[in-house]
Amino acid sequence: MKSVSLRQFIRKKNSTPLSLTFSSHGSSSSQNIKRIPKTHKSLGILSLISPSTDCTEKRQTRHLRLIQDLLQIPTDQFTQKRGADDFGHSNSLEETLNVLETNFLKEEESRVDASALSRALSLCSSSRSLKSGVQFHCLAIRTGLVGNVYVGSCLISFYSKCCKLCNAYRVFEEMPVKNVVSWTAIIAGFAQEGLVDGCFELYSLMRNSTLKPNNLTFTCILSACTGGGSLGRGRIAHCQAIEMGFDSYVHVANALISMYCRCGNVEDAYHIFERMIGKDNVSWNSMIGGYAQHGLAVQAIDLFEEMKKKGVKPDAITFLSLFSSCRHSGLVKQGQFYFNSMEEHGVKPELDHFACMVDLLGRAGLLEEARDFIVKMPIHPNAIIWGSLLSCCRLHGNVWLGVEAAENKLLLEPENAVSHLQLANLYASVGCWDQAARVRKLMKDKCLKTEPGFSWIEVRNEVHRFRAEDWSNWGLAVIAAVVDSLADHMGSLWYDLNRVVTDDDL
Repeated sequence: MKSVSLRQFIRKKNSTPLSLTFSSHGSSSSQNIKRIPKTHKSLGILSLISPSTDCTEKRQTRHLRLIQDLLQIPTDQFTQKRGADDFGHSNSLEETLNVLETNFLKEEESRVDASALSRALSLCSSSRSLKSGVQFHCLAIRTGLVGNVYVGSCLISFYSKCCKLCNAYRVFEEMPVKNVVSWTAIIAGFAQEGLVDGCFELYSLMRNSTLKPNNLTFTCILSACTGGGSLGRGRIAHCQAIEMGFDSYVHVANALISMYCRCGNVEDAYHIFERMIGKDNVSWNSMIGGYAQHGLAVQAIDLFEEMKKKGVKPDAITFLSLFSSCRHSGLVKQGQFYFNSMEEHGVKPELDHFACMVDLLGRAGLLEEARDFIVKMPIHPNAIIWGSLLSCCRLHGNVWLGVEAAENKLLLEPENAVSHLQLANLYASVGCWDQAARVRKLMKDKCLKTEPGFSWIEVRNEVHRFRAEDWSNWGLAVIAAVVDSLADHMGSLWYDLNRVVTDDDL
């Protein structure tokens, strides 16, 4: 959860205009742009060719689809262009982009129209192809189509999905005309980065304009609240959705279920789910996943059985949520039963399902069974599966099996700091201090560091984050004083309780 306002975000933007050379994938094009005029409000494009290494992609599997299909512009005119047959029969996004670059970047600028360019940018957005998208952006600047509202909206979505939110916002700022798609695209970009404050400031600016939000706008805002655990802001968005009549939309209702479950209010989530008309798979999966998240295995299983009775076909995400609820509650037999029934429902187990089963067996102390399960897997186990076994071995103090799991995981991820730390903690838990020190020294020699976890709490619609050894919170001194006071009070109660027990024993 990042508490960054829109004004703070704007201050961080880098507005230096730079040049870019055109180059197609696998070919050496002679056409290039030598320099972008300073008088043109363009992006600092050179920085896009070498994306910063600290750009962390947050590609969590969510049911909220945000605006993935929002900017798919109709392309009737596109089919009339040269290479349309090749485009329609391409087997991959990479081949399609190669065809697009060949057909458009090398031909006359006058032959490029807004619909074709929008389609090309949408494909770059779907494939996260930053280099190709930047080339099409430059083509839009050269042809003057950069001011087109559809092209601009596609550029916003493209840069957001490529973790270039500053550039996306710059495109948004410079658009001469904005529509609801443009506003929704930039709000979705802020939501993807977890910038809840920025989402709501943009939403307020949108409401103050002549445009009105749509159901996808609320889906994006609610997804930001879900990622940040902001229940108060989520309730505000819920009220706005009710006021504007969007709460009955399936996508909005699904986003509300996910938001309330993520923020710990399962009762309100189920109330929305129960009142929904026309539930889809996402609705059922969101509610089952919410129960699983809070360890309510019985409710999750009951809802799954009800789902089957209603004739709704479960998918891979349904079983993933079901296994998660079983492993949190130690329901080994139930988890094994549902795992064995996956193929009956036409769902083929994937690595995530195998990982859940290993964790289910390991948490129950069935470490040898978990290892045998990994050995007999029809697909090669990944680092997550070995990491699950390693965590369970540390939990139950099985050193040598844990060492085997750690070695296998380090073979797949040799520079993973968490794996080294887990192995060191495993040695320390059984008193093998020399081995633990050796692993920690190895981490130091490799300069491996782990990202510290953090917790947060929402007070008066503001989310406060706390990280280990982080003294930047302005209210930390007051909080520490309250904690010390509570500790003293608990200590006195403990003393009184011990004294009462002693008197009764006498």
